[in-house]
Amino acid sequence: QVQLVESGGGLVQAGGSLRLSCAASGSIFRINAMAWYRQAPGKQRELVALTPGGGSSNYTDSVKGRFTISRDNAKNTVYLQMNSLKPEDTAVYYCNVNSIVLPGYRYLEVWGQGTLVTVSS
Repeated sequence: QVQLVESGGGLVQAGGSLRLSCAASGSIFRINAMAWYRQAPGKQRELVALTPGGGSSNYTDSVKGRFTISRDNAKNTVYLQMNSLKPEDTAVYYCNVNSIVLPGYRYLEVWGQGTLVTVSS
């Protein structure tokens, strides 16, 4: 199994910054894609940013130029640096990790518990 621990959410004024972290642990052989999703009240969950096992990261249009996703493979951790935050960024942010786990080299997708980001105007 794989466990994810998220941290870094909170309350911030518009224009401010926050950094989210998500650390994966467990019987991990290899982590492939790591991503951040968010879900605002009354809305569907949406992909915010994704970093694949190799290649360029992808961002939803509304956060391009403001958010940066990064990963530390040695720590099995993914980060989301959020700058120039806007009230419309208010949501619960979820980490998503796709990995190969042992035993059996099985594919496993795991979600974090979510961390609330509130941006005040």
